[in-house]
Amino acid sequence: MGCQNNDIEVLNGSDTSFGKLQGKWIVVNYWADWCAPCIKEIPELVEFAEENKDILVYAFNFDELDSDDLAPIAKKFKVDIPSLISHPREIWGIQTPPAVPATFFINPEGVLVKSFFRPQTKDSLNEILDGLQKSA
Repeated sequence: MGCQNNDIEVLNGSDTSFGKLQGKWIVVNYWADWCAPCIKEIPELVEFAEENKDILVYAFNFDELDSDDLAPIAKKFKVDIPSLISHPREIWGIQTPPAVPATFFINPEGVLVKSFFRPQTKDSLNEILDGLQKSA
């Protein structure tokens, strides 16, 4: 009875569940392989994730590719952070943005608190996170 289903599918990471995500800051970034600013932003996201081990950073492919199609593309573009296969709308109610890149910050209660619809850098992500954590 105490087991929780891992109902959130993740590529390059462990499948998880909403309950396991509670209590952590989460960043979700929508990207696409045909989006030049997205490709430029990916190393920044990877560095941000490496510097902030207590934050969960996920990529989500705008084209909603399945694991088999996404794996070679993620490898090609060095998306070295876990990629959600499950759609963020099913987890946090985040609708597909009209354009990419798009970055969403979710607080430890699982509530979407900030959305950005332009490329981010490691430094801008750190500044945003710092501000959100201080105001929480």
